[in-house]
Order: sequence, then C-alpha cells, then structure tokens
Amino acid sequence: MPLGFYIIMAAQFFSALADNALLIVAIASLRAMNAPAGHEPLLKTFFTVSYVVLAALVGAFADSMPKGRVMFISNAIKIVGCAMMFFGVHPLIAYAVVGLGAAAYSPAKYGILTEYLPHRLLVVANGWIEGLTVVAIILGVVTGGVLIQPVTLTHFLRLTGLHEITLGLGLSLGATAVALVCLFYVLAAVFNVFIPKTGVPNKPLHAGLFGEFAHCFVLLWRDRLGQISLAVTTLFWGAGATLQFIVIQWSESILHLDLSKSSKLQGVVAVGVAIGAACAAKTISMRKSVGVIPLGIAMGLVVLVMNFVTTLYLAMALLVFIGVLSGFFVVPMNALLQHRGHSLMGAGNSIAIQNFNENLSILVMTGAYYLMVSMELSTRSVITIFGLFVSVSMLLVKFRHEANQRMHDDVSLLDDKLH
Repeated sequence: MPLGFYIIMAAQFFSALADNALLIVAIASLRAMNAPAGHEPLLKTFFTVSYVVLAALVGAFADSMPKGRVMFISNAIKIVGCAMMFFGVHPLIAYAVVGLGAAAYSPAKYGILTEYLPHRLLVVANGWIEGLTVVAIILGVVTGGVLIQPVTLTHFLRLTGLHEITLGLGLSLGATAVALVCLFYVLAAVFNVFIPKTGVPNKPLHAGLFGEFAHCFVLLWRDRLGQISLAVTTLFWGAGATLQFIVIQWSESILHLDLSKSSKLQGVVAVGVAIGAACAAKTISMRKSVGVIPLGIAMGLVVLVMNFVTTLYLAMALLVFIGVLSGFFVVPMNALLQHRGHSLMGAGNSIAIQNFNENLSILVMTGAYYLMVSMELSTRSVITIFGLFVSVSMLLVKFRHEANQRMHDDVSLLDDKLH
C-alpha cells in the first residue's frame, strides 16, 4: 500500500476514536443531568440525522474539492460540536453538530479509497480501514469509560501534569473529559492536512443536486449487485448502532455492570469485528463477496443466545463471536458496494447514497429501540425482537439475491437461443 493510504488510515483512526469516546462521555453527561433513559439512544438519532437530511449535498460536496480538504473541513465541524458540549450545550444538540461533521466526512473518507487505489485492492483496503476503525471503536469506548470515572481521570491528569492546569481553569471532570476528546479530533485534523491529492477531476457544485441524487439512488437500488450489497450494509449499520445500546442495557440489567464497564463490553464486540474483517480481507475476493450473506442470518440467531448468558466471561466470548460474524460478512459487501457505486456514478455520490440508506436504517432501528425502552419492555424481549429481525431481514436479502441470479440466468439463456 502507498504511504498516502496509511495517512488516510491515521486520520480515520483518531476521528473515529473521538466519535466513540464522546458518545460514552455524552451518555454520562445525560445521566448526570438526570435525563430520561430514552435520551441515550436519541444521541445516535441526533448524530445520524445529518447523514439522511444532507445526503444529496454531502456527496456532491465531497466530489467538489480534494478529499483531504473535505475531511479537514468536516473534522473542524466535529471540533465545534465537541467545543459546544465543553461549554455546556445540551449533549443531544452538541452531538448533532458532531454528526453534521461526520456526515460530510464519510463520503470523502470512503470515496478517496476508490480514487486512490485500484479496485483489486479495495477489499484489502476496506479490511484495513474497517479493522482500524474497529480498533478505534474499542479504544474510543474504553477511553470514554476511563474518562467518565473520576478516580481514573484524576489519576491520569496527575500522571500527565494536567491536574494543576484543570484546577487553575476551574474545569469540572466532565468538561475535562470533553476537552481531552477534542484533542483527538485535533490530531485527526493534522493528518487530514497531509492526505495526498489523487488527481481525479473535481466536480463543481451545481443546481439540481437533489434530482441527481434521486437518479443515482434509483440507479444503485436497481443494480443487481448494488441492491444486494446496499441492503446488507444498510441492515448491518442499523443493527450495529442499536446493538451498542442493547449491550449497555444487557450488561447493566443482566450482568450488573456500571456504565464504564458496560462501555468496555462494546469494545469486546469491536474486537470480534476486527478479527472478522481481517479474515475477510485475506480470504474473500470481491467476486465471492455475496457468498457471505448466510453469516448475517447466523449473526441474528447468535444474538438470541445473549438471553441465556449471565456470566461475564461467557458474555465476552459471545460478543467476540457476534463481532467476528459481523466483520466477516460486512467487509466484502462494503467493498462490492463501493466498486459498483464508483462504476455507476462516482465515489462521492455512491458513498452519500450508502450513508443515506445506512443512517436512515440507524434512525429507524434506534427509534424502534427508543420506543421499546419507553414501553419498558424487558431486556430479553428487546434482544429477542432484535435478533429475529436481523435474521429474517438477511434471509429476505438472500432470497432476493437468488431471484436476481435466476433472472440473470434466464436472460442469458434467452440471449443464447436468440443468437
């Protein structure tokens, strides 16, 4: 891989680490405010709404200038959102601004891969990016869990010599935690500056973006392979976002862990995803990518086993296994989707459409989780509904893919007869 790829990875790593650390800090802030429990999944809702509302704009914005510059501007928006939380703005509002930056960041982050690398390296590159992102998630939630513990945060400040500075400024431990998260965004911005230009011509912003987006949206969903890969990744990210909160609820109500330890269990899932992503990158070619769909069905069924686990070590093993299944099936499908999207309409628009669908799924699924929490359904009921939904949805995708194959075979046979 060229040097520029590793710079892209470093920028993505620190930005993703900060996003996940800030989520845990924001949850702790809501609890310190005695906010209703339903506000916690709303953090994800507020974060992702920009992906859906601005989908037609951010893809074109990503293609209008060098991707590194787009990533720098987007990261600066994240810093603004983090600063808002530091100065006491409600966590839901501040995290929504961070989500605005993330919505603009994502098309550039993935789009630059298709511009910078040949398509034969996309599965490997996605394996590296997803694996590193998962490592960032692990360290992010662990960092967030450490930052919300007064004892460990105070000890860290004393070790680094920052304790006197925070005392002098009169910062609370909560504000200090947010400030430390902001430093990760700053570090990501530094790497953004050094991302190489790919030489791909930029497309100027123009009127009619929404019409172009609608055309590209229909084009990708009508594509025989595009619709399957898009359906799988859409379901995966919606399920993954919801699983974050389910794991917290499950570990607190069934395993009797506090928020700091519960957040670390999210990292355990991420370990499994990293392992699965690495294995997929080494063993699955883009040509064979649709063959991993049954693993999505299996993942939903394995989630149901959470209902019968009550000890920490069994819980960790189960969550790693769920993560491995997730990582193994999403990386090849993500690479296939990027390749089809880039071939049909260009990197920025295809990633924006992918983000629109995936984050609409996050809004719907976290919204459904919010309703289940508001209805005071038991943790086991929530897990059962979630696991069955994932398995049934993936089974329907599998049936659709098989129908597409039969249709393609019939058309090929007809063409042979005509010739």
